[in-house]
Amino acid sequence: MRRFLDRLYDGAGALGALCVFLIFVLMILAGVGRQMNWHVSGLNDVVAWLCAAAAFFAMAHAFRHGDFVRVTLLLEAVSPKLRRVLDVSCLLIAAVSVAYLTYWATSFTYESYEFAEMATGLVVIPIWIPQSTFVIGCWLLLIAMIDELVGVVRGDKPSYQRAIEERHAAGDFSSDV
Repeated sequence: MRRFLDRLYDGAGALGALCVFLIFVLMILAGVGRQMNWHVSGLNDVVAWLCAAAAFFAMAHAFRHGDFVRVTLLLEAVSPKLRRVLDVSCLLIAAVSVAYLTYWATSFTYESYEFAEMATGLVVIPIWIPQSTFVIGCWLLLIAMIDELVGVVRGDKPSYQRAIEERHAAGDFSSDV
């Protein structure tokens, strides 16, 4: 199961990276297209959807690898036992919050699907299609939060803490800047 989940998070991160690459390609195409007098204004809609997709697909991967902004000043000053209690408390609050977000994102997107709502920009497609990247990203983040919570409750060190310690051991302090 651990290998499957890690691959899921890595796959989602790779999908987010692919979206960023596609944004790059479309922006270059739009820049060249404007110079060549091509009609490229619809690309802005696709780029906007890809921006959202990149952010939401990458959330679970970023969370598991310690790339979310966290304030650890208090955690570094307390005993390991208290730190574990605080980690569990924070992960529980985060999991409940993400579950709430996931529920409403799924409900909102399903409603768009039910009512056959269409995008209002220049690219007219069913809006549930780009919204589904939000839903998938929320579900992946929820799975990652629950996965992390279960691990910390079982006594494991949080993956984001291990990732930061590994970077520090390798001499990489860029995440602290």
